[in-house]
Amino acid sequence: MAEVILSGLTKSYGATQALKDVSMTIPGGAFVVLLGPTGAGKTTTLRLIAGLDKPDTGDIRIGGQSVLQETPAQRDVAMVFQQYSLYPHLTVRDNLAFPLRSPMIAMPETQIMQRVKDVAEVLRIPHKLDNKATALSGGEMQRVSIGRALVRNPRIYLMDEPLSSLDAKLRADLRIELKRIHADMGATFLYVTHDQIEAMTMATHVGVLDHGRLVQFGTPRQIYEEPVTTYVASRLGQPHINLLPADAFPGAPAKAAQIGLRPEHIHVGPTDAEGGQPATITRVEHLGDQTRLHLSLGPHSLITLTEPHTALKPGQTLHIRPHNPLWFDASGTRI
Repeated sequence: MAEVILSGLTKSYGATQALKDVSMTIPGGAFVVLLGPTGAGKTTTLRLIAGLDKPDTGDIRIGGQSVLQETPAQRDVAMVFQQYSLYPHLTVRDNLAFPLRSPMIAMPETQIMQRVKDVAEVLRIPHKLDNKATALSGGEMQRVSIGRALVRNPRIYLMDEPLSSLDAKLRADLRIELKRIHADMGATFLYVTHDQIEAMTMATHVGVLDHGRLVQFGTPRQIYEEPVTTYVASRLGQPHINLLPADAFPGAPAKAAQIGLRPEHIHVGPTDAEGGQPATITRVEHLGDQTRLHLSLGPHSLITLTEPHTALKPGQTLHIRPHNPLWFDASGTRI
């Protein structure tokens, strides 16, 4: 494992500035997730660390040494892409062995076969080693793609949305597998995604990017409970945080322009005995383990949670009040 330090990274492609003064420390052995929408700068960050692109300004240090003058091969990093990047005419065994047969590694064949066997066991695909890549399912192909990185034992694993092309069940299964692999190997992972569920379930640290700027870095719990802006607050949480004008409920602090309420932070009662505001149920979503109530509070819409087998129905009126709200000023900054 290796610590990776990014210092003041800036990168432009023509008139488009992809990264703006990004500084971040990826601790050795951590599972860091970069979270943000398309165009936030996630893939650019990976490409700079891998050496596929060079920053306009700033430095990248891996294991305490600057790598700006090193080629991608010299940096000893492994990258997993969104697409499978397998050789279709080769077996799973040969696809996994391919990186170890490069002139830069030149590992003896007996060690290569042992390493391939070990990684296949980790990925739970030893029974597929003699299959051609074209005979695999989508989930199996992505496991092999991840395995091509794992066999290398590099200083850091870079993963560019490797699960986004899979269906929901496979994504859930491979999230668990990746977290297990990380725990077993103790390696350093930098994983980029726009999927907040992946960030919450896998990361030891989350970095939130907004138009090339790193706006917050911390544990998933810190990002969820203590967002510095409405943008960060909106990146994590399912259902999304409710953002309403500050005067939707009494008690707003000075300079507050918006109140942010996680669905679980809305107290729901049948009467206004506790000072709640009347809200009308517009839709009820039964999801098995929970029920989501879509409410109308005057001109505003919001979502809260209730017990799984509620008898509440659209058209009924409830009284709601905030619990542990987040307050933001007119610029979207947390107060």
